[in-house]
Formats: sequence, structure tokens, C-alpha cells
Amino acid sequence: METNVFETGKPFRFQDKVAFSEGGIVSKKVIQQEKGNVTLFSFDQGQKLSEHTAPFDALVQILEGTAEIVIGGNPNSLEAGMAIIMPANIPHAVNANEPFKMLLTMIRV
Repeated sequence: METNVFETGKPFRFQDKVAFSEGGIVSKKVIQQEKGNVTLFSFDQGQKLSEHTAPFDALVQILEGTAEIVIGGNPNSLEAGMAIIMPANIPHAVNANEPFKMLLTMIRV
């Protein structure tokens, strides 16, 4: 299925397109295509994605706040404006020590 969930041809700010949810994680598909997805997330403080693997590389960009991204057991502290590539087939996790927003880009090959 190929859909663009966000309206095309109109400018926007990612941070304005997703709100924090108390005690939760919110995700919104920006673009969903057969060959890859772009997803916008907000994490409330204390939320996490437990360790898992994915068969494709994924790019995480921190838009607001700070996040801990653990890759292969190594913690990385990222703040707004920073990015990291989570390599395929390597365990990774995401921890919200404070509320933050991120953009996840995954391209399938």
C-alpha cells in the first residue's frame, strides 16, 4: 500500500504534527511506501521501546528534547538536531529520560 499520510505540497514543522500523550508514545506515518516509511514519534518521559532488531537500517533524528538510543548494548545520548543510524540486525532500544520527539526513516532493500 502506498500512501502519504501528511498532506503533500504544503510546508509544515514536524514538531507541530505530533503532541505528547501523558504516559504514552504517539506515532504518525508521514510517508508509507512499499520501499520504506517515515514515521513521526513523541515519547513521554519514562516511555521506551524495548530492545529489538529490524532487518533494515533505520535513521533516527531527534526533533525536540533528548533521547537515549541503545545500539548493540551501547547507550547514546542524543539531543534535538542530532541523528543516529541504527544498523540492520543489531539489537537497539529507545528510552525517554524526558519527553522527546523523533523522526524515524526506514528504507527497505
